[in-house]
Amino acid sequence: MAISAQDVKRLRDLTNAGMMDCKKALTEANGDFERAREILKERGQVIAAKRADRVASDGLAIGKLSADKKLGVAIILNSETDFVAKNDKFVALANEIIDLALSSKPADLEALKAMQLGNATVAERVNELTGIIGEKIDLSAYDKVEAEYVSLYIHAGGKIAALVGFNKAVDERIGKDIAIQVATMSPVAVSPEAVPQSVIESEKATAIEKTKLDQCNKAVEAALKKAGYNLYIAENEEHLNEGIMKGNITAEQADDIRRIKKEVAEQKAANMPEQMVQNIVKGRIEKFLKESTLTGQDFVMAEEGQPMSVGAFLAKVDKDLKPVALVRLALGN
Repeated sequence: MAISAQDVKRLRDLTNAGMMDCKKALTEANGDFERAREILKERGQVIAAKRADRVASDGLAIGKLSADKKLGVAIILNSETDFVAKNDKFVALANEIIDLALSSKPADLEALKAMQLGNATVAERVNELTGIIGEKIDLSAYDKVEAEYVSLYIHAGGKIAALVGFNKAVDERIGKDIAIQVATMSPVAVSPEAVPQSVIESEKATAIEKTKLDQCNKAVEAALKKAGYNLYIAENEEHLNEGIMKGNITAEQADDIRRIKKEVAEQKAANMPEQMVQNIVKGRIEKFLKESTLTGQDFVMAEEGQPMSVGAFLAKVDKDLKPVALVRLALGN
């Protein structure tokens, strides 16, 4: 049967698919609109499956606040290229999803994907767009913050979305400055007290390992210097072989360097004072908590010549003002 331009336009308005795709689907469906829509959906699923192993690392990180500023939501809708991330259909779907998240407050990403958005679920709409655009599209992240007051900042035109919740209302400019802090400095928690114990234990294990390695390396370097060896040549096997080839050391000296490195490292590891290690680790953990928590970090928006932590800045604004939650969603994370 003949397919009119009006029929094609009607299907395009319903699905956002391309004009030629709509015409082909209508022709295949003999003018049946519902069947044509199913055909377009199936094609989208096939294309999505074919591109499932592709990396979708570009896209948009966006957020939105409720009218009363007590709720903020953020999502990441990924694409394979920056070009698609600027596509009107891509941006429109991202905005539809963020509006749905704000109005419905789904518990998590999977709940958001399962929600109805128009005539399909969010996950189905994402697959449909993959079919229309021909590039992998993926809703990869969603989170929300609920508090007495929530601030939002979108960095670099949609590369990072940051939300911060406060225990009380705050000036909009100040709230945005703290959200900028979250976007640029990526704190793991609002305060040292809020850092999960599992994170601290992981950092502690890393710090212990690094401390012991550093102490062994220092002992080895001291022994090599005492023996009169060049530290650059002794650094690794590549440098040792280079030193032999250039005539800077003999093969016997290279073997002696290897012996010193092995024996000294083993001796130092076996006789390392535990209290010394714990003292160094304690300092490293304190440094981590300062640099990796919002209130402990140096405030990036502080006035020149007046450095202070975020915690000190907020106390200066209002002694009772505190951040209670944060979210940071970033492309490529």
